[in-house]
Amino acid sequence: MSHIPPALFVALAEAVPELHVHCADPWCLIGSAAARLLGAEVGVADVDVLVSRADAQVLASHWADRRDASYAPADGDRFRSHFARFRFPGMPVELMGGLEHDAGEGWRAVPPGRLVLVGLEGLAVPVPSLDDQIRILESFGRDKDRARATALRQLRQPASVLPIVPSS
Repeated sequence: MSHIPPALFVALAEAVPELHVHCADPWCLIGSAAARLLGAEVGVADVDVLVSRADAQVLASHWADRRDASYAPADGDRFRSHFARFRFPGMPVELMGGLEHDAGEGWRAVPPGRLVLVGLEGLAVPVPSLDDQIRILESFGRDKDRARATALRQLRQPASVLPIVPSS
């Protein structure tokens, strides 16, 4: 696994236990933080958390004093959800309750697919499987997401391949 940046670790150490306590429905990380946890060499500026709409409302109430009400997400015309951004030590945490995406064919839910748990210093962090992360990122169609999908695809490749030399 690639090195986990300290800022990401600090944010996860505080947010993940609360997500486990306050979410009634399955949840997971997506985006750059999820890709990094699987070992992709990508930069991480925030933690994107995919939750149900109901859990987003519960967490928004619980984290009300942390809310960054002045933040407006980019690409609001392509994505919709019960969205909120919160200030956490290390980096912001963004909740996306019931995330939907419109790639020109109408609004469609963003299903996380098969989840895997990544262990991080005693934390169990759910993220979509490698193939599901690639699917999600490619469906978003943005350059930054395509770059993350490429970094994830590289995890499928063997680290080194030794040449086969015929014996004479």
